[in-house]
Amino acid sequence: MIIIREERPEDIAAIRCVNLESFGRPQEANLIEMLRTNGGILLSLVATYDSQVIGHILYSPVTAGFSEKKIGGAGLGPMAVLPKYQRQGVGGKLIEFGITRLKQSGCPFIVVLGHADYYPRFGFRPASDYWLKCEWSVPDNAFMALVLDESKIRDLSGLAKYRAEFSNIV
Repeated sequence: MIIIREERPEDIAAIRCVNLESFGRPQEANLIEMLRTNGGILLSLVATYDSQVIGHILYSPVTAGFSEKKIGGAGLGPMAVLPKYQRQGVGGKLIEFGITRLKQSGCPFIVVLGHADYYPRFGFRPASDYWLKCEWSVPDNAFMALVLDESKIRDLSGLAKYRAEFSNIV
């Protein structure tokens, strides 16, 4: 049985391994470590099977809007699942659990830069539908948003900015 829960200190090494194996490079694992070191994590979840960490998802703070009106929300990513467990619904469970937790916490929106065929099944739509633009030059259908609290994002538009660590990935 797969269990989704918040990360614990003893999960940190396994989270790094999951990201290294999933992506085949160190950038995402390094990003997670930088965000953790700098207090840039809103929510970090793991998926476990037989007490082994097999998946991980991270949500970090994002601001959206113009300089005179900015709203804080969450950015989804990175998300990783060990190759052996991919395409079995683990990532979906991590996303759904994260959405529920963030909604309960009062987070007004989540943005993601990802596959246009995958994230809409969880309610994500092109961020441009909300007049939001990514701070990086990316295809319109790859930058998506999910509104969790419509009342908090009325008249929201402008630039969505991730934490500086995302621009410093080595």
